[in-house]
Amino acid sequence: MIVVSDRNVIDAQLQDALFAFERTKGVVATITTDSGSKSTALADALDAGKKVIVCTMQTFPFALEAVRERAATQGKRFAVIADEAHSSQAGETAAKLKAVLSPEELAELGDGGEYGIEDQLAATMTARAAKDGVTYVAFTATPKTKTVELFGRRPRPDEPAGETNKPAPFHVYSMRQAIEEGFILDVLRNYTPYKLAFRLANGGEEFDEREVEKSAAMKGIMRWVRLHPYNIAQKVQIVVEHFRENVAPLLEGKAKAMVVLASRLEAVRWQLAIDRYIKSQGYRMCTLVAFSGDIADPEGEGEPLTETSARLNPTLKGRDIREAFTDDDAKILLVANKFQTGFDQPLLCGMYVDRRLAGIQAVQTLSRLNRAHPGKDTTYVLDFVNSSEEVLQAFRTYYETAKISAETNPDLIFDLRAKLDASGHYDTFEVERLVKVELDPHATQGQLISALEPVAQRLLVLYKQAYARMLEAQARNDKTATDDARDEVNALLLFKGDMQAFVRMYTFLSQIFDYGSTDIEKRFLFYKRLIPLLEFGRERDGVDLSGVRLTHHTLKDEGKRTLDVGGDRPALPPIGGVGTGSVQDKQKALLAEIIAKVNDLFEGELTDDDQLIYVNNVLKGKLLESETLRVQARNNSKAQFGTSPNLDNELVNAIMDALVAHEKMSSQALNSAKVRQGLKDILLGPGQLYEALRDKNPS
Repeated sequence: MIVVSDRNVIDAQLQDALFAFERTKGVVATITTDSGSKSTALADALDAGKKVIVCTMQTFPFALEAVRERAATQGKRFAVIADEAHSSQAGETAAKLKAVLSPEELAELGDGGEYGIEDQLAATMTARAAKDGVTYVAFTATPKTKTVELFGRRPRPDEPAGETNKPAPFHVYSMRQAIEEGFILDVLRNYTPYKLAFRLANGGEEFDEREVEKSAAMKGIMRWVRLHPYNIAQKVQIVVEHFRENVAPLLEGKAKAMVVLASRLEAVRWQLAIDRYIKSQGYRMCTLVAFSGDIADPEGEGEPLTETSARLNPTLKGRDIREAFTDDDAKILLVANKFQTGFDQPLLCGMYVDRRLAGIQAVQTLSRLNRAHPGKDTTYVLDFVNSSEEVLQAFRTYYETAKISAETNPDLIFDLRAKLDASGHYDTFEVERLVKVELDPHATQGQLISALEPVAQRLLVLYKQAYARMLEAQARNDKTATDDARDEVNALLLFKGDMQAFVRMYTFLSQIFDYGSTDIEKRFLFYKRLIPLLEFGRERDGVDLSGVRLTHHTLKDEGKRTLDVGGDRPALPPIGGVGTGSVQDKQKALLAEIIAKVNDLFEGELTDDDQLIYVNNVLKGKLLESETLRVQARNNSKAQFGTSPNLDNELVNAIMDALVAHEKMSSQALNSAKVRQGLKDILLGPGQLYEALRDKNPS
């Protein structure tokens, strides 16, 4: 039995748990950094007949060949237990693991004979999809669609997957049951969202004529606001005072809290700000900040900072963060990605969230609070970013049994191959040339470079030339030439992205389906080797924010609430939309206009985003469902369609359907013919309703 963990933190916990069960000395072997060569230690453990081996998924790939070569693996049966089965369990590492531990040693190809490329490819695919000899058990509280499809069991295993034969967990101990039985806590009982309102001023006219991509500008502006010292200072005060008043008294004064931030730089700035505030108030408590790697000193002093820097964590003194956080005075731990999942500290009773959490990440992060502890019956969440509705939906997916709505279509791979082949950036000869070298055990690095360099160099030159043309056209204010060159740049970026999507999708799907197509396998090898050589797409036009000023700032407490996880259970959607991207003009906006929209977005009851969603998503979406309108759009001109009484009636019906979710806008529209006419003008103009109806396939 090989116990494979995804992270070192969990790995240590697993080792302790397994040793606690060990009855016969020497049955359990652990592969740690103290074992010397991990690959050798793992292979030796297999040879020695160890029954239980504990290692990380990161450790295992280095030992695959050694395992394969040893006769100890021949004819044996293995149970691979994957704890906390996240993305890496369903990735290429798991595929290699499965191929190596399979008892089939490609006997049909002969012993010592010469293998043809086609035979080798077919054998590789069979080994990847084979399951004989290996039983997989994956534990996770928050499975993704990939995890359910890879590890789930169909009710009728001998029949193909279908609507009534979808893979499902072998066993479920649900969040609901665990809460009811007292093993974990309901972390949504005391959830308090905050709403940020601010205004920005554009202090100079140098922005007025400069176009920037809206997405880039919005991201830059929001990051600027999050890092603004005043914004951090206001949130720091709320966090510290809330902690002292509500969290600190819990567990006889031993309770702790976590602050979840969006980046390492934010984590460092927050920690320095919290420490200043604590010192200014004379409070007796200390903080720790956890992050990986290093970050430039936010105040421009000294060397880059790491979590071991004395300036950030002076109480660490050579210890691990987890150990230091057990100190009585260590009350608040600030994290950026690190410890958001897989961190077990039962004394955590409070969490302060200042980063966007969506779906599974929301559940995994907030669940750091759910660990039971004697006397622990209360937790608090203060959320500066996310809406309670979004968090509630995320938890509902995993509250009882996470189910998939449908299986992923394996034909996605063929569709994506056809799209990539049609790009004209390579031909069959170039694919075959690479594969021949790839599968030749005596091939040299020089041969591999020779097989790839012509294709890579051609693409790099195309991108460099197109990008240069775009910059030149921008400099002379030639919009048509700029757009044409940008389309070429985006097409090459899309090609690279589609290759990456193909590799990811095939790595996953080939563990479930035996495609039986060497053409698919060849492209997988070709794309996998080509992608790292295409060093383009990292250029980004920066947004100059030097003239922007924060003039107004408020944080509104929207009230503590209990989020009821009862209700409909959203299903996990199948993997889709891979490689469906296309080159299109990105929305442009003047920086001054973007700032105005951000002001409206956070201050008004009705925002520009609300209106955009209402018109472009809600109303347009409902109108696109109308078969009558589809027929009329296909058989009439746009002018004739615009005067259709059916359009007016369907618009009123759509407004009424949207009344509950968008009460204020719907009420205004129902009570005003002028507003309805304005909505119709928008839908027929920038909303492109007529065009969408004509393009939509009949139901």
